[in-house]
Amino acid sequence: MTDPLGLIPTQGLTPGQGVNISRADKPAGGPGFKDVLMQNIQEVNRLQEEAETAIIDLATKPNQDPAMALNAKAKADIAFEMLLQVRNKLMDAYEEVKQIRV
Repeated sequence: MTDPLGLIPTQGLTPGQGVNISRADKPAGGPGFKDVLMQNIQEVNRLQEEAETAIIDLATKPNQDPAMALNAKAKADIAFEMLLQVRNKLMDAYEEVKQIRV
């Protein structure tokens, strides 16, 4: 059977010899999926910390702008919801791959 997409390296293999897929090579032009995911998690965490600081400042310091605190909280909520949806899609994909029969 041939690989229709050309994703499986078959040149230089003898019959019965498997392909080592234990580690995935990084794409030539950018960071890996794990790196991007970790950067986004850190960004969401930073936004949540900023929102918490803005809310504390609003409660403790006089003459603070409530719109700034609301804006920071809204940004943090939207970023968290987006990260949650990405996680849900990843879990759906994992469950689908788990169902594949080999």
